[in-house]
Amino acid sequence: MEVRVEEVGESECRPVMGGIRVAAQAKITRPEREQTSDRSFLTRKLVEPPKEEKQMNAESKTFACAFSNGAVAWHEINWSQAHRNVRRLQARIVKATQERRWGKVKSLQWLLTHSLSGKAIAVKQVTENQGKKTPGVDGETWSTPQAKTAALKSLKRRGYQPKPLKRVYIPKSNGKKRPLGIPVMRDRAMQALYLLALDPVAETLADRNSYGFRKGRSAHDAIEQCFIALGKSTSSKWVLEGDIRGCFDHISHEWMEANIPMDKVVLRKWLKAGVIEKGKFFPTVEGTPQGGIISPTLANLVLDGLEERLTRTFHRKKSGGKIVFDPKVHLVRYADDFIITGLSPDVLHQAKTIVQKFLKERGLSLSEEKTKVVHIETGFDFLGQNIRKYDGKLLIKPSKKSIKNALANIRTTIKANKAVNQEILIGLLNPIIRGWANYHRYAVASKAFSRFDHEVWLVLWQWAVRRHSKKGAR
Repeated sequence: MEVRVEEVGESECRPVMGGIRVAAQAKITRPEREQTSDRSFLTRKLVEPPKEEKQMNAESKTFACAFSNGAVAWHEINWSQAHRNVRRLQARIVKATQERRWGKVKSLQWLLTHSLSGKAIAVKQVTENQGKKTPGVDGETWSTPQAKTAALKSLKRRGYQPKPLKRVYIPKSNGKKRPLGIPVMRDRAMQALYLLALDPVAETLADRNSYGFRKGRSAHDAIEQCFIALGKSTSSKWVLEGDIRGCFDHISHEWMEANIPMDKVVLRKWLKAGVIEKGKFFPTVEGTPQGGIISPTLANLVLDGLEERLTRTFHRKKSGGKIVFDPKVHLVRYADDFIITGLSPDVLHQAKTIVQKFLKERGLSLSEEKTKVVHIETGFDFLGQNIRKYDGKLLIKPSKKSIKNALANIRTTIKANKAVNQEILIGLLNPIIRGWANYHRYAVASKAFSRFDHEVWLVLWQWAVRRHSKKGAR
């Protein structure tokens, strides 16, 4: 190893650690470390990073600075790098949430919502989902790469003001209509962007047995948890069926602004954006609109904490190491539909009081017509399945209501297409039949499938006879 000493002037002295100046009139250069023997394969040059690392840093820096000056087009975005950047920030948000470092959470959320990677993913999400061709009140959609590139520059917090929602109605299973609010494309992208920062917090704070609108969870997981809580011979015999009246429409804005861990200014603007229905503007004073990308996550955050409150109230009491009383209270929730198991009706009535108090704090209330206490041998419907014990054995079957609605949908589709070719009719019916069958295939569904198949055959036979009235049955 060789050390070289070079003479330098007094003016070239530089301050070093703690403000101490170099007194010597010499400059010592970094030694060159080259491989000099077969055993020196561990040595590396410390002056420059490896070539691959330099390229990666350069690509990351280029991607990070690309959209600020509009230098990179939509198809030139490095999506793998963008997803890595977002996932890295989301992992840090999860860690800070677990440690209850809310200041750190807020700063990381700010960093993510102002990052170019997050903006790119948000625009990509709203322009590639099923509603990409559905405009808001401004009639605008982002269907070209140029429009998407311009959209990236428009996702700014400063000066942002959301536009009112477009009100549409879709039919519900009980004959009523569900109101939906359709935001404009820019508001959808902003919601998708802030959801990237809010979702890690929501998943970390979520109830253990909450299954609706969460990644990696489904209605089948909720049904499986019902089987775990009710399937044994020693399990609870009583069930409280709960339903929240107008959950999305009546959530308190004040509670959300005080308790939702996200940017309060942006959240307040979304909540107060208003709705346009039949050309008239209606202000929104409560609730979060159904149809927004971030609305399901906001609703979950409002309802999270119910399981913990029930657990604190009905914890197992021990005396001398033995369990004195176990009320067997378990909560299974999917969005605003939930069930609570209990050892007796008295326990469930007490649980209902706790739920009502919990919901009242958030501006919500239970639907009395849908909330009831039933015995497990009577059975109940939950998420399209009928859960009931027969002679002590728990069976989960497709509910009669689910079968009826699916058959009604098929009959309506066939009657509305009496004159089309069979290829077109098959293309219309297959998604309905396949979707219903795939949802119920994990239940005890052989008899339901047989009946369903027979009813479909009958209505198709009527369609065929009408199409070919002069042909015989054979």
